[in-house]
Amino acid sequence: MPTDSASPSKTYTAFAAEQRIATGPIIEVALKAKELLEASPEATILLFDDETGEVVDVNLHRPAAQLEKRLKKRYGHAEPLATEAQESNEPPAPVARGRGRPKLGVVAREVTLLPRHWEWLDSQPSSASVVLRRLVEEARRTHADQDRRQKAQNATYQFLVAMAGNRMHFEETIRALFADDRPRFLQLTESWPVDIRRHAERLSENAFTSKSSD
Repeated sequence: MPTDSASPSKTYTAFAAEQRIATGPIIEVALKAKELLEASPEATILLFDDETGEVVDVNLHRPAAQLEKRLKKRYGHAEPLATEAQESNEPPAPVARGRGRPKLGVVAREVTLLPRHWEWLDSQPSSASVVLRRLVEEARRTHADQDRRQKAQNATYQFLVAMAGNRMHFEETIRALFADDRPRFLQLTESWPVDIRRHAERLSENAFTSKSSD
């Protein structure tokens, strides 16, 4: 079972010093980074999770086949691996269905609330689970833009700490990022290495409100 998960659309980016090597699925990016490391053993290579901006710990010194196998185990696959029956062209065995309604991906976990919260839930016409799910969905819709902006800000920040912490105007750039000042952010990073600047701009696409990004 993989310890982490990666959706088919999730991307990662590898840098060798100031140069971007590749952006794409984790296995594709890691193998390209490994090729460069084998050609230039002295290269300093970092792999980033584009969703979080954090450095991904990948041992590029492993043999390529072993590296790919470990990454598949850790991050899973965009498509499921073929079963032995599928590889031998045998039809898969039917999956037995139990009685009752399907669970639809519902996960049961403990929820701790204050007495007044339970009292309010008990007064609702629907069950507590239904009410809580509805409240969560409403909160997700209400705060979607804010959550997306904060996620982009944090990802950009993590990337810049790793790749531009010693660059000129770094602290001012971070302040502009969290102050929702895109013009200032772009101005301060204009003199930085092109690949670092462009990737920071990519990660920060959702970090600023539309008003400040005009």
